[in-house]
Amino acid sequence: MSNRSSLGSKLIAAPYIVWSVLFIVAPLIFVVYYSFTTADGSFTLANMQELGKYAPTFLRSIWFGIVATLICLVIAFPLAYFISQKTDKVQRTLVMLVMLPMWMSFLIRTYSWMALLQDTGIINGFLSKLGIDPVHMINTPGAVILGMVYNFLPYMIMPIYSVMAKLDYSMVEACQDLGGNRLTVVRRCIIPMSMPGVISGITMVFVPSVSTFYISQKLGGGSFDLIGDVIERQFQQSYNYNLGAAISLVLMVLILICMAVMNRFTEEEEGMVI
Repeated sequence: MSNRSSLGSKLIAAPYIVWSVLFIVAPLIFVVYYSFTTADGSFTLANMQELGKYAPTFLRSIWFGIVATLICLVIAFPLAYFISQKTDKVQRTLVMLVMLPMWMSFLIRTYSWMALLQDTGIINGFLSKLGIDPVHMINTPGAVILGMVYNFLPYMIMPIYSVMAKLDYSMVEACQDLGGNRLTVVRRCIIPMSMPGVISGITMVFVPSVSTFYISQKLGGGSFDLIGDVIERQFQQSYNYNLGAAISLVLMVLILICMAVMNRFTEEEEGMVI
């Protein structure tokens, strides 16, 4: 009987194993292979040695990702708490409104911000009617970060909300009974219990923010490169797949390190809560 159940479990898991091999393991193998070979397939470290000149781009990408992630966290945490305090029906409605922009194409959402932020766009047109001089917003770092925050904010809200909606509010009441004011309750009770959702949200926002390229191209106007732009250019314009793979490999390692650190913090916070 145990052999039959074991065989059944393997058959059920087979599609997932095949999927993982085809779309996760195999691409990673190709990335590693191209990173350490030349165009003719010879082993080389030249691709890795060439990465030094892209250090400022890596740092800029990480900095933009950190800023966008922090802004998303500042907006998402109180919003998620507000949603979690409503009735189930209101919660479903608010969650739908949070996710509604995600139903539209990523390209359309980015183009919409271009129409808003251009020097002759909607915002500056409105300012002109008020007698205010136009403000240059497009093709700036602020516009790129704004695009990141807008596109990735739901990825921060939803994990935090999912944790807050399941919080044991008897602990909050106990903290209030012990004389804690609102700030103390938030700092000593709600934030620690919400940390798993916060860490998940940080990971889900930081990773795409660091690796994005379309937002920087459209809202940054090519004024500065992010690491995603460099990778896209190597594959689509220079056709230097080996260097592009090397840059992708380094970015992937950095992202895995960040995720490992985040998971470590999550484990520690869960242990403290328990």
